[in-house]
Amino acid sequence: MFPLQSTCVALRFGDRTLTHAELAACAGTVARQLTGLPRVAVWATPTIETCVAVVAALLAGVPAVPLNPKVGERELAHIVADSAPAAVLAAPRAELPEGLHSVPRLDVTLDGDTPDLPEEPDAEAPALIVYTSGTTGAPKGVVLPRRAIVSTLDAVAQAWEWTGDDVLVHALPLFHVHGLILGVLGPLRRGGTLHHLGKFSTAELARALAGDGTMMFGVPTMYHRIAEEVGENAELGAALKKARLLVSGSAALPVRDHERIAAATGQRVVERYGMTETLMNTSVRADGDRRPGAVGLPLPGVEVRLVDDDGATLDDTGAVGEIQVRGPNLFTEYLNRPDATAEAFADGWFRTGDVGTRDADGYFRIVGRKATDIIKSGGYKIGAGEIENALLEHPAVKEVAVTGEPDDDLGERIVAWIVPSGEEPAAEELADHVARLLTPHKRPRSVRFVESLPRNDMGKVMKRALGT
Repeated sequence: MFPLQSTCVALRFGDRTLTHAELAACAGTVARQLTGLPRVAVWATPTIETCVAVVAALLAGVPAVPLNPKVGERELAHIVADSAPAAVLAAPRAELPEGLHSVPRLDVTLDGDTPDLPEEPDAEAPALIVYTSGTTGAPKGVVLPRRAIVSTLDAVAQAWEWTGDDVLVHALPLFHVHGLILGVLGPLRRGGTLHHLGKFSTAELARALAGDGTMMFGVPTMYHRIAEEVGENAELGAALKKARLLVSGSAALPVRDHERIAAATGQRVVERYGMTETLMNTSVRADGDRRPGAVGLPLPGVEVRLVDDDGATLDDTGAVGEIQVRGPNLFTEYLNRPDATAEAFADGWFRTGDVGTRDADGYFRIVGRKATDIIKSGGYKIGAGEIENALLEHPAVKEVAVTGEPDDDLGERIVAWIVPSGEEPAAEELADHVARLLTPHKRPRSVRFVESLPRNDMGKVMKRALGT
C-alpha cells in the first residue's frame, strides 16, 4: 500500500519527523506485535504515534478502529462493546479514559529496526473501521476494505495531480476519514510528506505554506477563519498564493468565504464530496473550473446518479434528487449490522442520504442532507444551503444555519439561526434580503439570533441540536 523505502521525510509533527524508511522500521516493529489479532483500537491523538499505529495495523493486516480522544463515556462504551478490540494502541504519555482500562494497552514508540514485513493482505480485507457520528441512534462501525482506500487515494491523486514532491499541510483530527485516510495515508501512498500542525492556526499555516508546503486540506470553519483574516494579513495571503492546491471538504464551503479567499490570493479552493461509507466520490480537478458551490465530477471508477423519491433516475440538468454512488470506493458493511447494511443499498447503489443537483457539464452540487437540509414548505422543495449562502452575503451575518420546523399551513416553515457579526439586524431585513436575492417562498419565516452554532469535531453544524 505504501512505498516505505525512501529517505525523504514522511511525517512532520512540530520538530519530530520520520522518513519513509524510519516509519517502515518503527511501524513494522509494532506490526509484529499485532500479527494474528482480530482487531485493534487506536487512541487517535494528533501525534506522530497515531500515524505509526495505523500504519502498523495496516502492515500487519489487522483492522484498526480510530478513537476520537474527546469521545464521551456512553459512545466509547458502545464502540468498545461493538468492535471488541484486542488491544488499544496509544502514545506513551497519553492518558486513556476508564472505558478503555479493560482493553490491553500497547504503547507506540518510535524505536525499531527494518523488519521483514508480511505480504500485502487481500484487497477485500478490512483495513479500518470508522464509526459514524451517530446522528440517529448509536454510531455504526463502517468497515472500509483496503480496496476502497487504495482506489480513493489513487483517484484523488489523479484528479489533484498529487505526487511525491508534494508536502501536505493540515491540522485535521486523525480519527476521521478526511484527516486520517486522505491526510495521512494519502501522502504516504504518494511517497510525499505530511506536515501536521497539531492545532489549526492561521499563523502556523502561513509559516508551513511559506516553507515547503504545497497543499492544504481543511474544513469550512478553517477556511472561514482564513477568509476573515486574509484581506488584512499579507503574510497569510502570500503563503496561500504560493500553495499549489487548497482543498476543502467535510461540509459545504460558503460562497462568501470562497470569493473572499480568491479576491485576496488569486487562489480558488478545490471542493470535493465524500463520506465515511464511500470515501471520495467527486472532486473538482486541479486543472478544472473551481466554481463556488460545486464539488466537481465523479472520480475515476466512481459512478454517481440522482434519483427521485420513487427511486427513478433523474437526468435533467438542475433536477434535485438523492445522490447514489457505486464503485470500488465503497465500504463493505456496517459492523454487526446486516440490517443497516442492506437498508443502505438499492440495487448495488449506496444511498447517501445527501441531496444534490447536476450542472449541464456534469458538475455536481450538494444541496444538503435529505433529513435536515431539504425543507418542504408551501409545496416547494427548498435547499437550506442556498438560503444560508444568501444570508451570508448580508454584512450583519457572521454565521448561519437554516432548518425547517413543522407548520400547520406550510407543512414546514423556514427558520434561520443567525450569529450576528455585530449589532443584531432586524429579522424582517434579513427575510427581505433572502426574498430579494432568491424568491419570496424561500424567505425565512422565523429568524433566531444565537451566540454560536453547535458543531462537531469536523466543524459541521449539528442542526438537530438547534432549538433543543
